[in-house]
Amino acid sequence: MEQFRSHAVTHPGTRRGHNEDSFVDRADLGLWAVADGAGGHQAGDVASEMIATTLETIPDVLSAEEILAQVRLRISATHTALQECAARKGEGALVASTVVILIVRNGHFACLWAGDSRAYLVRDQILQQITRDHSLVQELVDAGALDAADAEGHPRSNVITRAVGDLAETMELDKVTGRIAAGDRFLLCSDGLSKVLDDSCIAELMEGTSVAEAADKLVAEALARLTTDNVTAVVVEVVGDETT
Repeated sequence: MEQFRSHAVTHPGTRRGHNEDSFVDRADLGLWAVADGAGGHQAGDVASEMIATTLETIPDVLSAEEILAQVRLRISATHTALQECAARKGEGALVASTVVILIVRNGHFACLWAGDSRAYLVRDQILQQITRDHSLVQELVDAGALDAADAEGHPRSNVITRAVGDLAETMELDKVTGRIAAGDRFLLCSDGLSKVLDDSCIAELMEGTSVAEAADKLVAEALARLTTDNVTAVVVEVVGDETT
């Protein structure tokens, strides 16, 4: 059976008076998540908290397949509930949140996401971003209209193209899967971190320290670089990878 160490840190950032990020840290279930209330929208903190709450209450007696099914069902139901919440607020209101979710069971991981909250994997001292942003700038990069190096500084870098609670009729979560190995470290984070720390900085701060220290240092470095957004980091380490 897998064993994990994990630690989560969140902070409102250097310019905001409240925190619209939420996280899930359930090593007992092999489930972690970060949700970031969509910037500029009404009640983003309500949206992210609703996502975290529904994931927190998944029972710990389920199989990997049942957990995955529960995640999809619960996020879909939350999508509808947030749309209904927005409708009650009046025309033009939007109550939404990005989400990135990591499930690790039976020697494998599954990562699901909507929006620009990210997941990274560090294996053998090599950092890999395992999610792909649902954002306007990523679409521009994919189309060849924008260089990847210029994406973070683009004036519309905060525009996301998918979120839980957005106007889409159904909620589609992208998914990536793979095997795990002892020593793997995952990072789930909101864009308040990824927009100010590049890959080399993230890789350096993720290595050679405990998961708690890594999460603390990542958030502290984002704050030192004056991130203008809420910032959240969840660091997960695999310390055993036997399958059952």
